[in-house]
Amino acid sequence: MGASAEPRLEKASSAPPQLEKAFRGTIVSTYPDGRKAELWLKPDGSYVSEGRRHDRHTGRWSRRGDKVCFRRLIFTYCTAIPNTTAFTTKAVTGERIQVRLEPGREGEKGRGAKAG
Repeated sequence: MGASAEPRLEKASSAPPQLEKAFRGTIVSTYPDGRKAELWLKPDGSYVSEGRRHDRHTGRWSRRGDKVCFRRLIFTYCTAIPNTTAFTTKAVTGERIQVRLEPGREGEKGRGAKAG
């Protein structure tokens, strides 16, 4: 049998240092219209997010080689694992976004909005 061309899915427990920092902080994405989305990774492979329209979601994250992938229901989005705490990338919507890691996890439990 030959090796699979599919990248190997790695457990969250094998997170590189760049992702380890995210377990203690908030990943903030700023869209071109100025609205922000927030994401909180957990070491167990789960995440909580609050979109720029303040909609809250939960899902799972995993590593695939040099990428981190986010899965919610049937949708999966993968992006390169950054080497810095601030960078520019493309959102799932195709828009260019500014992403930065901020200290602390304020907002993770919600701001009075329904989680779900």
